[in-house]
Amino acid sequence: MRQPFYQNNLIRLYQGDSLQLMQKMADNSIDVIVADPPYFLSNGGFSNRGGKKVSVDKGAWDQVNDKYETSEIFNDLFLKESRRILKPHGTIWVFGSLHNIYEVGYLMKQHDYRILNNITWQKLNPPPNLSCRMFTHSTETIIWARKFAKQKHYYNYDLMREYNHGKQMKDVWSTPVIKQSERKFGRHPTQKPLAIITRIIEASTTEEMLVLDPFIGSGTTAVACQLLNRHCIGIDLSPEYLEIAKRRIHNEEETLF
Repeated sequence: MRQPFYQNNLIRLYQGDSLQLMQKMADNSIDVIVADPPYFLSNGGFSNRGGKKVSVDKGAWDQVNDKYETSEIFNDLFLKESRRILKPHGTIWVFGSLHNIYEVGYLMKQHDYRILNNITWQKLNPPPNLSCRMFTHSTETIIWARKFAKQKHYYNYDLMREYNHGKQMKDVWSTPVIKQSERKFGRHPTQKPLAIITRIIEASTTEEMLVLDPFIGSGTTAVACQLLNRHCIGIDLSPEYLEIAKRRIHNEEETLF
C-alpha cells in the first residue's frame, strides 16, 4: 500500500482508486468490509434537496467510464476482490438502492457469498418525489453476507437484543437521514448516518478486528471505528472528501481525550 493520506493509532486513510488498492491487499487480511459503492445514478437527472430541484450528478466517481464500462463490471471486480481479502470468518455489508442492489445481490451469489440478512434502512424524513408519478423513495437496502457458506461469523446477538429492549433486533432499521452535526466539516452527497454505521460495527466486530471501507467518502465508518476503538482502513478517490473525513476523526479524538 502507498503512503497514507492520514493515520492515527486506529485509522488509516488512503487516496486512490479503491479497486486498484484492494488488489494490492493481502489475501485473508480483513475481518469486515463496510461498503457504500457508487450507485451510478449521475446521468443528468434531477432530485430533491431541502424542497429544491437539484441535479443528481454527484461526480465522475458515480459514472461508468472507460475503465469500468458498466456497473456490473465494477461491482463484479469489487466483490471478487472483497472475497479474496476477507478472512475465512469475514463478513461484508453493502449499501444500495433499487438501482443497484439487485445486481449486487446477484453477483454475490455468483461469487459464492452466503447472504445473511437483507437490512431495510427506513429514512424517517425522506425528500418528496418531484415527479408525483410514483411512491416516495424512503428506503435503502444493506446486504450483509459472509465469505463462506459454512464458516462461523461473528454477530453480537446479546448487544443487539439489549438495544432492542430485550427482543431480537429486526431487519428494518429506522432513522432520520443525517444529523446536521454530522455535516459540520462538509457535505458528501451519499453520506450515511453515524447511527447506522455504528450499529453495523457493533453488531459484526470486536475490538481485535480490522474493518475496511473501500468507498469511505466523508469518513463515517472511520468515525464509528474511532468511537468504538476498532482499527479501520478507508479508501476514497477524492482528496476533498478525505479531508472532511480527517477533520471528523480529529474532532472525535478531541472529544474522547
